[in-house]
Amino acid sequence: MSPKSRLYTLVKAWKNKPFQEVRDACGQPWLGLSSEALEEHQSWSQRQAISNEPIFNAQGTKLTSSLFRPLLSATDTQLLRLFMEGLDTVTYWYRSGRFIPGILPLSAEHLTSSSLIDALSDLILNSRLPVGLVNLGVQKLESADSIDLCMEGLLRMRRLGVLIHLLQFSGTGSQIRWIEAMQPEGIHLEMSQFRNDGLPMAMISLGKQFQTQIYASNVTLVRDLENLTALGAHHGYGGLMMPPVSRHQMLHISDSRIAKAIFSLHPHKNQNGDK
Repeated sequence: MSPKSRLYTLVKAWKNKPFQEVRDACGQPWLGLSSEALEEHQSWSQRQAISNEPIFNAQGTKLTSSLFRPLLSATDTQLLRLFMEGLDTVTYWYRSGRFIPGILPLSAEHLTSSSLIDALSDLILNSRLPVGLVNLGVQKLESADSIDLCMEGLLRMRRLGVLIHLLQFSGTGSQIRWIEAMQPEGIHLEMSQFRNDGLPMAMISLGKQFQTQIYASNVTLVRDLENLTALGAHHGYGGLMMPPVSRHQMLHISDSRIAKAIFSLHPHKNQNGDK
């Protein structure tokens, strides 16, 4: 990603610029942006892309966060723009009265770039979101080089109050060493890999050792939901729980209706009776 790109120039120019709110056509404040960037945002806002995957607690009774899916496959040239859109989505929920943390995925390789970390830091600071709402999901954490080189960038993110998640945890030795060093707030397990190979109890004990929240991803079959419960995972997401929605639809998710659907598929004992 070239430091001379328009987005890098834009972000860098904010560093010494006073924060200024800009309201879109719906009256919602947005990040302080140039007219060109605001026009791009309004176009995206009107499209209301189906970009946000709801994450629930293991019982399906509470919406706990959201995964911003476009960043999972972002190219170098799209990265900053999509990260800005992800932050804007979390800001939209926050200003609408919903405290919904957003998990914004980035690859370990991208996080080795100090210039990118500078740009992300400025974006996060200018968003003025409360601590806990911005979560960074580290994906493609594979090579030993990228694991070591991304540590400094992640520590800088953490100093800004950003929570760290490890996506696509596969239990490799290098990933476990990274967890021991970073102690992330969340570890995401892809449930389809356990349909035939058994449950990774060693991974769960690792999560408990560091008091890390366990997320079950790609919950698409009833078998996945059963494994989620057997693993003692704290959160789950996937097509069986709810497919991705727009940022406006996220505001209107009824936790009780989600819980009813999940319990009808996988009944649980209710010590207090039905409510």
